[in-house]
Amino acid sequence: MQGRTAIITGPAKGMGAAVTRAFASEGCNLVLAGRDVAAIEPVAEDVRQAGRAVEVVACDVTDVGQCEDLVAQAKARFGRVDILVNVAGGSGPIGKTGWETTREEFDDIIEVNMAGCFNTMRAVMPVMIEQRYGKIVNVGGTFGMRGRAGRMAYSASKWGLRGITKSFALEAGPYNVNVNYVAPGMVDGERFRGKVVPEMARRLGISEAEAAERHAEDYAMRRVSTGEDVASACLFLASDVSRQITGTDLPVDGGWAQL
Repeated sequence: MQGRTAIITGPAKGMGAAVTRAFASEGCNLVLAGRDVAAIEPVAEDVRQAGRAVEVVACDVTDVGQCEDLVAQAKARFGRVDILVNVAGGSGPIGKTGWETTREEFDDIIEVNMAGCFNTMRAVMPVMIEQRYGKIVNVGGTFGMRGRAGRMAYSASKWGLRGITKSFALEAGPYNVNVNYVAPGMVDGERFRGKVVPEMARRLGISEAEAAERHAEDYAMRRVSTGEDVASACLFLASDVSRQITGTDLPVDGGWAQL
């Protein structure tokens, strides 16, 4: 992957930061896109320290024009765009039934998680078609592979993203462009430790350590995934060792979604 150019959306924290650092370590030049460029800068500095070129671009993925400008800036800086990794997304309402979810809440998460990825994919495809080369990796979630009560809107957005991924894979294949879907389970990090674990501990009247252990027990591997686990899957699907894989769903969850 040395010298490849990768656009990564949502790179500021968590999985996005882990993905960014992983791609830098493999020698990629990076274009980091998000609404809050100040939040991206510390990660961009890590990339510079790793000796790789990096461009930070302000981009709201729900804005078609900004996505088109993002790809234009990437091509202007590096001459080509080899990889797109869509990490940017939202959580939507948590703990609400489908009938308690408002139309606004539903529309908001569909706009970010589905339309946002569609916008960046649509913007980058002409460049990849011209090159006859490209790798697109959409980061979804395991709730888009198994039903989940209390997360209807989020689940709908991730199920929909799978459909977008598979249709694009069929359409882009003749141009040597691979399009795949990585589905993280729960990822250990700020949200898991600061929100999910404390909420479970309060609900069950147990310690936070016990809550973390119980959560891990949901998975065959008896552990919660890390951002680095997700980054490794993205690297695999963005590299040429996976040249014959497209349209696939790859859960990174220690064994839950497909077991």
